[in-house]
Amino acid sequence: MKDKWTEGEESGRSPTWERELIEKISLASIEESRRARRWGIFFKLLAFAYFAVLLYLLLPTDIVDSVKGLQKKHTALVEVKGIIAQDAEASADNIITGLRNAFEDKNTKGVVLRINSPGGSPVQAGYVYDEIRRLKKKYPKIPVYAVAVDLCASGGYYIASAADKIYADKGSIVGSIGVLMSSFGFNEAMKKLGVERRLLTAGKHKGIMDPFSPASEEDRKFIHGLLDRLHKQFITAVRQGRGDRLHETKDIFSGLFWSGEEAVDLGLVDGLGNASYVAREVIKAEEIVDFTPQEDIFERVAKKLGVGAMEAFLHMTGKAEAPEFR
Repeated sequence: MKDKWTEGEESGRSPTWERELIEKISLASIEESRRARRWGIFFKLLAFAYFAVLLYLLLPTDIVDSVKGLQKKHTALVEVKGIIAQDAEASADNIITGLRNAFEDKNTKGVVLRINSPGGSPVQAGYVYDEIRRLKKKYPKIPVYAVAVDLCASGGYYIASAADKIYADKGSIVGSIGVLMSSFGFNEAMKKLGVERRLLTAGKHKGIMDPFSPASEEDRKFIHGLLDRLHKQFITAVRQGRGDRLHETKDIFSGLFWSGEEAVDLGLVDGLGNASYVAREVIKAEEIVDFTPQEDIFERVAKKLGVGAMEAFLHMTGKAEAPEFR
């Protein structure tokens, strides 16, 4: 019987060929793992670089410019954009946060409130108005200007009137100094459909403005009184902010609105110009740094979906809305 040594010699193979083969296979496997690991690191670095470049490109240019501009004297910009409401982009919290950061920055030479809003909550607009006046007293050397874009109406103008001066484009819509509260009434339609409304309340007026119940004359009188009081607060704020520059007419507090050119004649606006003009020619600091708080993109999408669904539901049901400067 032949042993393994003899068999290896007769076949022309080394007696240790099995071990050598295993070593070669092991080395090849190790080399393959190293190669795969190197490619894995390469692709990870490539992906990281791609997302870094993509993030840079997606960042608003004003954020990039803000970082550059913080090192020298600049004009601070705070946006008031859209409906003024607690859960909206133009909430008092967001606007006030931007204003405080702008005034506290040691290189801020002047502040511009760029307003493009149809109005909204009297409370939110009032918060911003009061905060502007407080900051003006605290930082008397930093002027604040309001600039109307497309629309500076109602609550938007309420905020603007706290500024030292207001500028607008000749085509801007300015004014609408009034208050509204809207709802729908379905009680007659329910009668025709044979639907009975069962509203139980504790308190005589707890169901006031219920869209499925008829509005009494007493309820209407109460709501009108409430709106009149809010309107007087609005008028007082505008008079306080504009002073002798305001040329009062019988229509100026009626809820009507005017173009930027007409608003200058009425004293609602001090002059024509945009944010760049005010920064360059009035404040004399052409570099603009945006201090408007930026929302996280995922929060923004989720909020818009949620608010949109709720608004659609309220409009469909005819639910009464809170009073608004709109």
